[in-house]
Amino acid sequence: MYDLHSAWVYMLRCRDGSYYIGSHRGPDVEVRVAQHQDGRGGEYTSSRLPVELVWCEAFQFITDAIVAERRIKGWSRAKKEAMMRGDWVALPSLSRRRGGKPKPSHIAPHSDMPTSGDA
Repeated sequence: MYDLHSAWVYMLRCRDGSYYIGSHRGPDVEVRVAQHQDGRGGEYTSSRLPVELVWCEAFQFITDAIVAERRIKGWSRAKKEAMMRGDWVALPSLSRRRGGKPKPSHIAPHSDMPTSGDA
């Protein structure tokens, strides 16, 4: 049986105000945060100390945590901050594609193009 808190996704706020998203395998995310604080968490955070844990979520499997980490890394700053606040209502409106263009749902046929009934 797996511990329900065997993996984590976490977000740190760095000294410069930027956010770092990471994942951790283990029962205590604070262990990983302490590694970041000691400068052993990676190049990005070691040059932006101190860091502060601003959000985390537990996962049963590290593979699920890694998927969530990668997804969140692609989010805008505003969407990350809405998630930190627990503002789930705001997330859909912050889910626009980069460049502001909506995702195409389907291509509608032009009226001057023949359909299968025309020949």
